Amino acid sequence: MVDIEKARTLLAARRFGALSTQSKKLPGFPFGSLVNYALDPAGRPLFLFSALAVHTKNLLEDPKASFLVYSTDAEENPLQSARLTMFGTIEEVPEEDHDSAQAAYLATHPDAEQYLELGDFRFFRMAVADSYFVAGFGQMGWISKFT
Repeated sequence: MVDIEKARTLLAARRFGALSTQSKKLPGFPFGSLVNYALDPAGRPLFLFSALAVHTKNLLEDPKASFLVYSTDAEENPLQSARLTMFGTIEEVPEEDHDSAQAAYLATHPDAEQYLELGDFRFFRMAVADSYFVAGFGQMGWISKFT
């Protein structure tokens, strides 16, 4: 049995992760990026992306993506460290949710306010369809109702 609370704690503790989108340039291949994130009040990952970024262009073409978050000890021993991979769609935050998304994101990343002034950055949110959590070596499983 996978400990969902450990997975949620990991997600809440981190501030960045590895995003994989569907490549527009090389269809069928994933495109990986390191990106910052915050959580909305429902626990869903929020992102602030530039229109110029390759991952943004990929998401606008195909919103299916995966997002990997890992514990701080992963560089020393990745096989025994906790990691969470979420699968879902990432789409722009609707206008009615913009203020709450901005407040949540800036609470985690206050320096991101400078990017909002540039005009081409927009908030995106992941609708998680499924997740896979590894708590450490031999402790893993799917979490279908994560957020």
